[in-house]
Amino acid sequence: MKIMIGVDESRHSSAAVEFVKSMTWPRGSTIEVVSVVRPVVAVYAEAYVPGPGYVTEANEAAVRLHQEVAAGAESALQGTGLKVGAQVLHGDPRSELVEAARKAKVDLLVVGSHGRTGMSRLLMGSVAAHVVAHAQCSVMVVKLDGRAGS
Repeated sequence: MKIMIGVDESRHSSAAVEFVKSMTWPRGSTIEVVSVVRPVVAVYAEAYVPGPGYVTEANEAAVRLHQEVAAGAESALQGTGLKVGAQVLHGDPRSELVEAARKAKVDLLVVGSHGRTGMSRLLMGSVAAHVVAHAQCSVMVVKLDGRAGS
């Protein structure tokens, strides 16, 4: 079984990793950890214009953070006895996770749920909802308390 888990720096993501770690998977299963960096885009206002290196530095910092997150999740999953890998992608996490799962032909895509509702969900979007709606494979959404859904 090919399993992909989408991670970020949130505690919701950590709950998803712990859930995957606690499950018994078929012999020969593989786990691929994926963290997606949203590109930092400069927003200029007349009162403040960031220096020319601001966007580059912010993007580099974001990449380092996601590399650490992916490596941490990969390390946490090493004890499963399964082959575990990690990668960092760039773009919108919603579409990048769906596309990565399609390309890798995974059987199961696991994501954590932030549980946003109302205006915050409208403004922030929902990676979990998008993945559930658009992934070609089965999707497991792990809630913070460790329950799986969808």
